[in-house]
Parts: sequence; C-alpha cells; structure tokens
Amino acid sequence: MSQTFKIIENEFEGKVAIVTGTGTGIGESIAERLYAGGASVALISRHVKPLNEICKRIDPSGKRTFPIEVDVRDPQHIQIAIQSIIRRFGKIDIAVNNAGITGPANTHVQDTDIEIWRDVIETDLNGVFYCMKYEIPAMLENRSGAIVNMSSANGLVGLAGMAAYTAAKHGIIGLTRSAALELAESNIRVCAVAPGYVATPRIMDSGKEATDYMAAAHPMKRLAAREEVADLVAYLLSERAAFITGSVHCIDGGYTAQ
Repeated sequence: MSQTFKIIENEFEGKVAIVTGTGTGIGESIAERLYAGGASVALISRHVKPLNEICKRIDPSGKRTFPIEVDVRDPQHIQIAIQSIIRRFGKIDIAVNNAGITGPANTHVQDTDIEIWRDVIETDLNGVFYCMKYEIPAMLENRSGAIVNMSSANGLVGLAGMAAYTAAKHGIIGLTRSAALELAESNIRVCAVAPGYVATPRIMDSGKEATDYMAAAHPMKRLAAREEVADLVAYLLSERAAFITGSVHCIDGGYTAQ
C-alpha cells in the first residue's frame, strides 16, 4: 500500500528535532517527515552509514540534517550527542525516542537468555530513559518542547513469546506518563505512540507468510504504512496537539480493540 506524507508546509520551521533509530524503518520516515515540515533534524543510529545516505537523499545541502552514530544503551554517548546537537543547531525543540529491538520471538520467559533480556530492556526502555534524561534539560532551557516515545500496541496488551519486548514497551508508557506529569507546567509535552505491525523493510523482508499473518492480526487486515505512523508522530509534536500530553496513541488498525 503506497502512502505519502500529509505535510503542513513549514509546520516545524525553526525547530530542531532529534530522532533515534533512524537508520531504517519508522525512524527514517519520521526524520524525513519532520525535515519535510521544515525542521532541522539530528538523526541517531548505531550505524552511521545509512544515516549519511538518508541525509544526502533528503538534504543534499547538508544544512538541516546531522547524522550521529550513537548506541542508546550508552548514556554517556547520548549526553555527548545532545551537546553536539546543541552546538550544531543551538537548541533542541522536539524529540522522538524510537530506537529499539524486538529480541527473539516464540521464547517463553523461563527460556529467555538473561543477556538477551538485558539487551532488549537496555535498548528499548533504558535507552528511552537515557535520551529523555538529557533531552529534557535542553527543553527546559528553551522553556518549551515536545517528546514522542515509541511504544507498541504490544505495550498495551500481552504478547506470548516476547516478554522482554513487551515489558519494555509497557515500561515506556509508564515512563511517558510520569514525565508528562512532571513537565505539565513547564510547557513540555510527552506522549507515546503505539503502532501495530508496520510495513518496514525488515518486516517486508520476512516473507509473504509472515506479513500475511501480521496483516491478519489487525481487524483492518493490513499493515500500517510507515508514513501513517510518521504523520501521527508529527501531529503530536506540532502545535496542533498543544493540549495533548501523557497520552498513548494507538495506530494499530484495531489490534488493541479486540
């Protein structure tokens, strides 16, 4: 299903955005959507090569994109990256904490390797915390800001065989709500987005049997397009959502309504 962004021209003009997990998939589309809306965008990923390619594609001049190789499991590296973004663009206005991994599927809790559990939690949950720890002071300095944390439809329900991923995505929602309450009077909003299965390159490469199974899990019987998720994130970061904070926004084709 082909989709295009629903862009409001210059919606983010003058804004500086940080997006983690931008090497491919949803993060890439979110970074592209914010750039198309006028923002300067810092793209963060464990691997810088795809970031360089994305930046060249969407911003040939290199004036409004900034690729940074960072592992979100390392809080010191995140702190240094935030400082680098502020040196480059002068501030941080909006952030999307998207970096994450799924870990293995079809593995019961008692059979889950401890190192795999730690890696998923450290990436998916602790990585969001580390990012917020250093993003929020920059926004407090500006006296404004908006953050979207990427959870999952499976952050609202159980998912057998993927306990670490499910626990991390539930944890992101709790972290989001706590931060939103703490920042409610500081003109900084914090929301979570909970997608169902999305037609990312990784998912589409998993084969027709797998993608058909994922599509069938949604009452709408299809996968979400990356652009649909990016448009929702952009809305939540925009002034159109000025009275929205502490909330979780499903984009799951009815998955969590079942």
